[in-house]
Amino acid sequence: MAMKWRFGLRSKLLLLSSFLFTIPWFGYQYVWEMEKYLRYGQEQTIIGTARALATAMHERANLFNNQASFLPSVEKGKDLYSYGLSAPIQLDGLNQDWPDFANKAHFYQQNNQLYSQLTPEQLSINFTAAVGTYGKYLYLYFAVIDDKVIYRNSNARSIINNDHLELAFINPQGIFSRFIISNKTTGWIDAYRITDVENNIPVPAKQIQGHWRDTPQGYNVEVRVPLTEFNDNIAFAVHDVDSPLGIVEASLGSADPSSADTLGTILVPSPEIERIVKGMSYTNSSIWVVDQHHRVLATTGNIKQANGVWNKRVNLDNKRDKNADINVIYSAWLSFEHNILKPLYEKILTQPPRNFIDQLYDSENLTGKHIESALSGEPMSQWRLTTDQQAVVLSAAYPIFIDEIVKGAVIVEETTNGIRTLRNQALEKLFSSILAIMLLGALAFFLFATRISNRIRTLSNQAEMAIDEHGRISGNVDTSTTNDEIGDLSRSFSTAVNRLGQYNHYLENMSSRLSHELRTPIAVVRTSLETLAIQQQTKNTQKLTNESVDEIVNNSEDKAEHKNPYLVRAQHGIERLSLILTNMNEATRIEQMLQNTEKNVFDLAQVYNGCMHGYRLIYPKVNFLSNEMTIERLKVSGSPEHIAQLLDKVIANAVEFSSDENVEVSVKESSQQVILTISNNGELLPEQMSEQLFDSMVSIRTKHNNDQPHLGLGLYIARLICQFHNGSITAVNKPNRQGVDVIIKLPLI
Repeated sequence: MAMKWRFGLRSKLLLLSSFLFTIPWFGYQYVWEMEKYLRYGQEQTIIGTARALATAMHERANLFNNQASFLPSVEKGKDLYSYGLSAPIQLDGLNQDWPDFANKAHFYQQNNQLYSQLTPEQLSINFTAAVGTYGKYLYLYFAVIDDKVIYRNSNARSIINNDHLELAFINPQGIFSRFIISNKTTGWIDAYRITDVENNIPVPAKQIQGHWRDTPQGYNVEVRVPLTEFNDNIAFAVHDVDSPLGIVEASLGSADPSSADTLGTILVPSPEIERIVKGMSYTNSSIWVVDQHHRVLATTGNIKQANGVWNKRVNLDNKRDKNADINVIYSAWLSFEHNILKPLYEKILTQPPRNFIDQLYDSENLTGKHIESALSGEPMSQWRLTTDQQAVVLSAAYPIFIDEIVKGAVIVEETTNGIRTLRNQALEKLFSSILAIMLLGALAFFLFATRISNRIRTLSNQAEMAIDEHGRISGNVDTSTTNDEIGDLSRSFSTAVNRLGQYNHYLENMSSRLSHELRTPIAVVRTSLETLAIQQQTKNTQKLTNESVDEIVNNSEDKAEHKNPYLVRAQHGIERLSLILTNMNEATRIEQMLQNTEKNVFDLAQVYNGCMHGYRLIYPKVNFLSNEMTIERLKVSGSPEHIAQLLDKVIANAVEFSSDENVEVSVKESSQQVILTISNNGELLPEQMSEQLFDSMVSIRTKHNNDQPHLGLGLYIARLICQFHNGSITAVNKPNRQGVDVIIKLPLI
């Protein structure tokens, strides 16, 4: 049979303490709500930042005085945008120091022809151009693909009968200027200003510097122009000549550089707007200012560092206590938190990415729903993922009005890394605190449950020790002085056990008291019956003297028939009461004798063999199936007389209950003890009576002998004798269910 699992107090309290695990869930929900409020606050903050910057630029037309910002539309390739460079460009004709050249350069081909309209098969030239600004200079880079590169002849006066570049500007004073770059060989460029437009008289232009480098596909030209040479109009063109001293066969360019009216525009980020925006660079945000054509006028900040106002980790650690013991515990907890909990938190909690890629915006042309909304006059904010989907970016755009017309917009962006860092820090501190509280709470619950269970187990053990397996009071329950429910239960148990002990003592001594109290009235009744018998005999004698001999003879024959029947029944009742008192006295006398009997070592085989020989004489009709003991080492410590009395009680019981007058007695030695088994083929024991059968005043006889009263004391005396010899006696039904086995176990020396 499987053992039933026990659900004790400690298990129950631990189960109840498991509800503490709901605290982290509520804590997480609280931190999550806090994060939502922080995000809402961050959204309001960057909208306020965008509003403040836009307000600083409202109705300030001078900030947008570039012609490009007021154009109704812009033409890509003609209206240029100058990228801000992070470092000066080395004039070597190579594009390695141009950041992201492939994406920021513009490709010029057939659609960009200026004078002739050649077919793609006829056109033998195209180029890629990039424009950038650093400091006080405008940098231009041209990567020209030409099947025939024709340089200017060393003796030629003309600078246009060979491959050359043409630049045209309008300076801040409104003066139109044209420049020709015409080289005799690879190397430093030769730049000339065209002062007489009609005669094209060249004058060396020292302020324009650069490098001409041959390539397998053609040539590269890198040029640096001072910002003082132009305002917001520009045009450049590449002229192709395919034979020495030949004519220009094809011209490609951003716009026609021949006149001021045909120039395109160039947008250089405004220094004044940059100064305004730079004042907001301490808000830990990435800020952009665009015109109505989505082109960036100024920018500051880096989106990877734009974590918001929560970008710095807050120190939430409490100060250490001055107590040395508390410091030791605190240091141990910090070590546990740093070495075990911290790595665990980093794996479980989503950490803000340190490096992420965000290529949503081209620094020349910003797009997005929020920007479209702002340029239409409605502020807007939105959440978006970076292009690598590693970080969440919050963007806000606010319009800039000039004469009630939207001329630009301010875009402010921040990541949620600061909030996520703060959230993770709050969760770490929260979970660490909750874990410490839960550990202390679980430990307190466990110790409390252990204390309670130990007290209850001690009380249970005392209760079990106070009452033996036979129901007798053998000890006391200690009275607890604790003023709680368990203490009350202990005191109640102690009182109950003491009362039961007194009552048990009263019951145990009842037989001796009854025998003592009943002996006198029985003696009085017996004496009275004897007196009545004598008086009856005297009357019969006197009657004999008055009757004839014949009548005497007849009376003598019917003497027994005329005897008083009530007197006879009273005498039989007195004899039965006397026998009952004798049996009760025997049980009491055995208990008292065993208490005063000294134990001696004797040979059990000799006692057994003698008893079995006597039983065959006493019970001649019973067939005893037994052999004499031949083992001489069956030495037992005790009283041989009481062992013989034990065998008498058990054999008498077996003989009485045997149905076929066969009694089997077997003896064997096992594990330093001798086992005597007395078997009969009689009536089976009722269920759960194997232990109660040996209690006092217990009998299971269904038929009583009117001559011999049975009080259930025989097997009780047998158990007392076995206990005196440190042995045991049990009664079980045979495995074949055809009788009962009484098993006696006595320890050997």
